[in-house]
Amino acid sequence: MSTRPLPAGTPAEQGVDASGVHAFLDAIEAAPDIEPHSLMIMRHGHLVASGWWAPFTPERLHLLYSLSKSFTSTAAGFAAEEGLLRLDDTVISYFPEFEADITDPRSRAMLVRHVASMASGHLAETHERAFRRDREEPVRGFLLTPPDRDPGSVFAYNQPATYTLAAIVQRVSGQSLTEYLRPRLLDPLGIGEVSWIRRRRESREIGFSGLHAATDAIARLGQFYLQNGVWEGRQLLSAEWIAEATRVHVANDDGTAEAALSDWQQGYGFQFWKSRHGYRGDGAYGQLCLVLPEHDAVIAMTAATDQMQELLDLVWRHLLPAFGEASLPGDQDAALRERLARLALPPVVAAATPPERAEAWTAAEFTPAGGTCEDQRSLTEVAVTAGEAGWTVSLIEKDTRCELRMGATGWTTGAAPVPTAVSGGWTDADSLHVDVLFLETPHRLTVICSLADRTFTARWHTTPLHGGPLSSLRAPAQGKEQESPEGARTTV
Repeated sequence: MSTRPLPAGTPAEQGVDASGVHAFLDAIEAAPDIEPHSLMIMRHGHLVASGWWAPFTPERLHLLYSLSKSFTSTAAGFAAEEGLLRLDDTVISYFPEFEADITDPRSRAMLVRHVASMASGHLAETHERAFRRDREEPVRGFLLTPPDRDPGSVFAYNQPATYTLAAIVQRVSGQSLTEYLRPRLLDPLGIGEVSWIRRRRESREIGFSGLHAATDAIARLGQFYLQNGVWEGRQLLSAEWIAEATRVHVANDDGTAEAALSDWQQGYGFQFWKSRHGYRGDGAYGQLCLVLPEHDAVIAMTAATDQMQELLDLVWRHLLPAFGEASLPGDQDAALRERLARLALPPVVAAATPPERAEAWTAAEFTPAGGTCEDQRSLTEVAVTAGEAGWTVSLIEKDTRCELRMGATGWTTGAAPVPTAVSGGWTDADSLHVDVLFLETPHRLTVICSLADRTFTARWHTTPLHGGPLSSLRAPAQGKEQESPEGARTTV
């Protein structure tokens, strides 16, 4: 959570029509494939609306996925202004130990600005190839993967490009990204605790993903960029860098008529996407930092959805028209404030106890349906027990257990071994339905146990992209290394 509050104002005072915010809330809550977690709206430098869908809370760190890239870009900006790196230096010049290995002329010609702008010359994601080529040092694996075109000529969203940029910043600064940003960005902006996944092999924060931060941190980053690097009257980062980071460097539209309607085909800056309106930091499943200079506004969101274009469409449809030129009467502000204070995700509709044969459930164990857990992460067994405090569902991965207590109603939160909220119960005498929210991520797991055949099924609503056991679905402890496996999915 932040160390000091943002300036606050009412929507009406800042020219924001509360009915537009109501309409947006109606739309995202009605959308079947969007699970909202948080929303903050800044206008004219004031926080005019904020809310968290319980059991998510303001102080909770949340995995930002690729929105992490925008923080990495900001670190590169500070390093460039301090003379620690130069955009027109070759990447290989920062890794002289690879000099003899990297012979491809395009790899050798790749500049820092090319990896900053996803213009390394590759035509597609290189994550799997780069990490397979060199598991010990993925930067070397990336440089050993020859670009298909001249660097700077084509765009391809490419995790090792950002990883390499992050590695350069950490190498020239002698610090992790978090350590480097703390006195330059995080503390001046009043951003409190953050946590970033590191790779164990080189003890390096991965840069392209893995940052956990509160929604408040997203809003502050967006406001910092909207104010062209100024915070509380101090120019922390030059306006020239902000402009360079948020302009289009390489076009990325496919030339079709539909490209005009896609917020992923408007161009790319230094780890920021251009949007149909303004620009944004963007993370998988709806982690968004929308900066709207034409409206002097910032929208910060966390969510869980595969339908990110739909989510942005709803922002453009409902929130943009709400930004007016003058103050408003404010007759709907109180109702909006009350609604934002009571936002909540609906719990599972089910009975708190088995409708019959409760004794059959008191020490029941379940194996994966079909005899495999291939699509259920590493879950090998589910156990259900009854005690004085109520029912407990244990998710078992080989020799480890994640014990989850179900309450009689609503969501029951727990902190060990991973922060969760659990809701569930019996939909009939033979079926137990449990939903698990992993509160420091965008992920929900639904587990259904069948007493008739003693099997369970498990389904991710949004699939975790970093791999690892259930216990890894949390913000890593500060300074603690947490692997981002080479086999992890790459659209992050």
